[in-house]
This record gives sequence, C-alpha cells and structure tokens, in this order.
Amino acid sequence: MNKLKQRWNITSNWQLLIIFIVFAITGSTAAYISKPITNALGITKENMSLWLYWPVRLLLIFPLYQVLLVLIGTLFGQFQFFWWFEKKMLRGMKLGFIANFLDNKLK
Repeated sequence: MNKLKQRWNITSNWQLLIIFIVFAITGSTAAYISKPITNALGITKENMSLWLYWPVRLLLIFPLYQVLLVLIGTLFGQFQFFWWFEKKMLRGMKLGFIANFLDNKLK
C-alpha cells in the first residue's frame, strides 16, 4: 500500500480508502448505466454479434466512465486526485490533447 500511496502522492490511508470506494462506485455505476444506454442506441445482444457487441459497448461506455470518475470523485472531495488521474490516463493513451483542452476550458 505504501508504494501505491507514494506513486499517487497520497499521505493517508483514509484518502486511499476513499479513492478505492470512488473507483468501485464509478465502475458499478458505469456498468449499471451502460445497458439502458446501449439499448436506447439499438445496440443489443440480440441484433449484433457478441464479438462486436461487447467492444462497441465498452467503447461507448468508456467516456461515460471517465466523466463519472471525476464527478463521483468530486462528490467524495477528491477532485484534485481524480482530475490528475484522468489527465495522466488520457496522456498515457495518447489523448493528451483532450486533457489540455479541458484544462484550458476550466481555467
């Protein structure tokens, strides 16, 4: 745990616990919301091959997860951590231009 706290620049176990809770809530919420969204878009297991359905569903839900992560993190008082985490993730996926754009809009 100490390596993770050091890597994320976290000082307390309490903050680490809150971050884990936020990740759990966000993942569960994104999974729960994903089915009605894909159904509304007409993307169902019945009308699409499973080999196509799951990748499409994941690609559609990915942006929702990113937004939920920052929103739920903010509700738990951890905006700074999750905004940093989000930018780091986007840059790691070579989508840093999105993080830069959002940084400029939020200033």
